[in-house]
Amino acid sequence: MHIAVFDIEVHLPSCCPFTLLDTWSISEPNRRTDHCMAAFNLSDYDRSSFILTGIPGLEAAHIWISIPFFTFYIIGLLENVMVLFVVGKEETLHAPMYLLLCMLGLTEISASTAIVPKALGIFWFNLKGITVGSCLTQMFFLHVVSVTHSAILTTMAFDRYVAICNPLRYATILTNARIAKLALVCLTRAVLFILPLPLLLSRLPFCANRIIPHTYCDHMAVAKMSCGDITVNRIYIFLLVFIVLGFDLTVIA
Repeated sequence: MHIAVFDIEVHLPSCCPFTLLDTWSISEPNRRTDHCMAAFNLSDYDRSSFILTGIPGLEAAHIWISIPFFTFYIIGLLENVMVLFVVGKEETLHAPMYLLLCMLGLTEISASTAIVPKALGIFWFNLKGITVGSCLTQMFFLHVVSVTHSAILTTMAFDRYVAICNPLRYATILTNARIAKLALVCLTRAVLFILPLPLLLSRLPFCANRIIPHTYCDHMAVAKMSCGDITVNRIYIFLLVFIVLGFDLTVIA
């Protein structure tokens, strides 16, 4: 399959699903991508999907890049599962600090699991397509886990503050039940702050160019695929970073 451009045959990438041989006259070489995206827009597959490219510019090395991705994912998974198992089996470790470590481990497992399997699918099997619904779901869980992770670090800082500055009342201030309530607050806060992101994206129309230059769906990367006005999205993500991360870092400090 090829395109004749100024008597030069340019081979199309496999992303363009042509069934017939087409010849176009293109005045600008960089318009090949636009034509490819236009072809995508004609298919049912594209209307409900995005394309994750993996790591742009390093497509030939995706197999090699997948090795550290897979290795670190398995190591991190085993380490965090071991921490959860040990703390769960050993009753003497059922203390606030160890419970917070377990929560931190759960967020790390969730974050890596939301990203790495899809990335490995891209690296190993060239499975670059992802539906809009799956993309928004991945983005939602990834951002929820990130905000929860930040809140748990803030709770751990508060735990150490009480342990150092008021050690005699530590056991009465930070009980296991209170830690569980704080964890629920952290998760609820994350869900409430992140839930508007996929809702804001779902109301936007998306253009023919649906290529996301990442291995996962990020909010602004998806928003930039839209043909509509994303001013509200930009403002909200700015306020989210300023309020959530700014508050957490201030409290930790």
